[in-house]
Amino acid sequence: MIKYLGSKRRLVPILERIAAATGAQRALDLFTGTTRVAQAYKRQGLQVTAVDSARYAEVFARCYIATDAAAVDRRTLAEAVAHLQALPGEPGYVTETFCVRSRFFQPFNGERIDAVRQAIADDFAGDPMEPILLTSLLEAADRVDSTIGVQMAYVKEWAPRSFKPLELRLPELLGGPGRAVRGDAVEEAVGLGAFDLAYLDPPYNQHRYFTNYHVWETLVAWDRPAHYGVACKRIDARDPSTKSAFNSKRTMPAALRATIDAVDCQFLVLSYNDEAWLAREELEEMCGRHPEVVTLAFDSARYVGARLGIHGPTGAKVGTVSHVRNREYLVLAGPADLVGRAAAACRAQPVGDTHVP
Repeated sequence: MIKYLGSKRRLVPILERIAAATGAQRALDLFTGTTRVAQAYKRQGLQVTAVDSARYAEVFARCYIATDAAAVDRRTLAEAVAHLQALPGEPGYVTETFCVRSRFFQPFNGERIDAVRQAIADDFAGDPMEPILLTSLLEAADRVDSTIGVQMAYVKEWAPRSFKPLELRLPELLGGPGRAVRGDAVEEAVGLGAFDLAYLDPPYNQHRYFTNYHVWETLVAWDRPAHYGVACKRIDARDPSTKSAFNSKRTMPAALRATIDAVDCQFLVLSYNDEAWLAREELEEMCGRHPEVVTLAFDSARYVGARLGIHGPTGAKVGTVSHVRNREYLVLAGPADLVGRAAAACRAQPVGDTHVP
């Protein structure tokens, strides 16, 4: 699993308890990102629909959610991964853009990424293995990058992991059916169908995932875009069509309300935190069409990048850390009996450094 801003790794065990307590069989993960939560639900036996607007998120969802491990020829897949792993490096767009003009990868790894990505485009485009092989490449590249987890900048000195050679591995595929959808949450929510459980983890502030993970977007699109700035961000990041209503303080509340209203679900879980634009009371009011609404607050460590401090475009530290912990919210909304059971399950025991009061 790649390093990801807003990852719900520490909350996954709690979200699993909620799914079990509500007896859900069909689940929606509407802002799926790396599909961490969607994968957890699929492992529990739920039929999951994973939705996101990002190209890389669609690849992860096609790999981990839409692919049924039982339908995959493991031998053929392993041979494909081994073939890609054995390819010699070939300098190309990644090497020039993300190793020479910027410093996201060391050149010897950039050359390997170029070679592997081009081979996937040449030999596996449209093949059911394509999203699996792309996932293998993205995860391999993430293990040797030189960032603190987002691609708005790279660190001043090469990260220790960047000296390791690129290593492709077989993704751990999951059994069972699922669905991957790429699209805007507000537009897609109304037509996705009915769910027992819907999990919403919308963006919290002005920072856009499109630019935070522009390298992954480019690796998936493989369109060799023009770029700008020290971080060599995609030129279309300046296009209004790539901006989300969830990244504007002015438009975000209406977008979230419309999305919540459009989702057809018996039980809703809304994830947020106390550093975002909406207060807890506003979130609860938005979920008020459901019979019962309860909010759980979790004391949790902030994302590692926030704990390291503020860095400029070249990776140099330019600010200090204000605080290292925050409050994560889970708003539970649905029938009173299900909300009661889910809340009790969450309070049963703490998970890691996350505390449920």
